Amino acid sequence: MGGGSGGPVSAGKAGNTGGGRGEPASSAAGSTRTGTDDSVAAERIVAIRERIDEIDSTLIALWQERAALSQEVGATRMASGGTRLVLSREREILERFRQALGADGTQLALLLLRAGRGPL
Repeated sequence: MGGGSGGPVSAGKAGNTGGGRGEPASSAAGSTRTGTDDSVAAERIVAIRERIDEIDSTLIALWQERAALSQEVGATRMASGGTRLVLSREREILERFRQALGADGTQLALLLLRAGRGPL
């Protein structure tokens, strides 16, 4: 997800390995940062990676908001005498993500569910 940089993804930094703002993409380190010596392609890669960084930041914020809301649902349910989990709801979420994104969607949904409820 981080623009193919191969390293760990962190908020606001993911994929931005190609000559950040103010640094020319065609610098000596440009080809190692963008994977090309072509200055036009390197500049395009930098611009694309900047957008990837913006998307990653948004995804992280949404992930955190979703986890907090899910935890609130669980706490409210348990405080009212309900169950810790509602498996039919989890299956519904898994199916929605699977239909939209295939097998990767299932894996993503499992991670989202775990973030909200904790491990089983």
